[in-house]
Amino acid sequence: MGTRFRVHPQAPFIPGYEEPEIIWISTPPGGVGTGPEDHRMYVTDPLIAKAPYQRPYFPPYTGESYPPAEPGPDGHFDYIPVHTRQFMAAHAFACVRRVLDICESYVGCEIPWFFLPTYERLEIIPHLPWTNAQSGYGFLELGEDDSRDEPVPYALNFDVIAHETGHLVLFGTLGVPERSGPGVEYLAYHEFAADFISLIGLLHFDTALDRMLRRTNGNLFVSNELDRVAELFDERQIRKASNSLKLSDVGSEVHDLSRPFTGAMFDALLEIFQLILLERGLASLDTRRIKSVRESLTQTDIDRELAVSKQDYQIRHFAVKSALQEARDIVGDALLRSWELLTPDTLSFRNAASAIVRRMEQGRGHRFADRIHDNFVWRDIL
Repeated sequence: MGTRFRVHPQAPFIPGYEEPEIIWISTPPGGVGTGPEDHRMYVTDPLIAKAPYQRPYFPPYTGESYPPAEPGPDGHFDYIPVHTRQFMAAHAFACVRRVLDICESYVGCEIPWFFLPTYERLEIIPHLPWTNAQSGYGFLELGEDDSRDEPVPYALNFDVIAHETGHLVLFGTLGVPERSGPGVEYLAYHEFAADFISLIGLLHFDTALDRMLRRTNGNLFVSNELDRVAELFDERQIRKASNSLKLSDVGSEVHDLSRPFTGAMFDALLEIFQLILLERGLASLDTRRIKSVRESLTQTDIDRELAVSKQDYQIRHFAVKSALQEARDIVGDALLRSWELLTPDTLSFRNAASAIVRRMEQGRGHRFADRIHDNFVWRDIL
């Protein structure tokens, strides 16, 4: 079945996520060696305070390192005690591999590294004394969150690692602009794609699915951890996936510019989830009868339409969970396969959105293509 690791679906200081969840990565037992390392990536944990990579300095790191994480006698890594350097290394490796596995399952083939043939494997640096994280030409390195009294390594934050891995996945699938430097919409789309891959990745954890659905009684229109991007201490976050921003509302800074596209896809995900519930007799709200969920429904309206008692929800939890998993895969499949229709030199929000709609029309979610199209129209993207 692969190799076992333990991973926090959200940062361990977030209530409900203190204990890591056991996951499987696709590399079979015996295929993941000391480090950890496999044929696609390896971890090295510098003993010195290494500076973040930037030109002209690139991998590999050749200095002294902390003792690496080692597989157990059965070839798995889920035995490593939490709060050790080795757990941090194994956690960072498993998060990157998990995201790569998820993305490759949607496109149906191995996603190459964009830095081939210079480097055959990705170098993962799990901890630097630095308040940021970055991925680049042959590397992914992680600093720490200093928003608490005691800094927490980003190596324990799936959101952050998945975002950085998302950049690498998009580079490997879409490619890098060649004729000219990347335009602002190309860069903003990269931020959207990295954020949304992180969100899709979160929805592959049973701990996260169970917690957010039980916490909201299946009403994901209310605020919950799904719409928080790069969540930080005390429910603060860098950006929110759920927003009401149109292109005319944002500036040209790439993170800000990405927010309407993220919002459109997030709304589409929730609307498709709601319509699958309707199809399965698990809800009564038909969003297709509403011109715009953002404009026409207040939060009070949504709460009233979706209100169920806690007891009633517990009875149908697994049916609702199945509907959310179906919506996740419909949207994830359309997004990842849309990149086959794009070129990095001509990428714009308009043609990126059109490619997603086209893949939706051709795929398992064809009956929802009009919903994702309408969300892009409302955001002034189409």
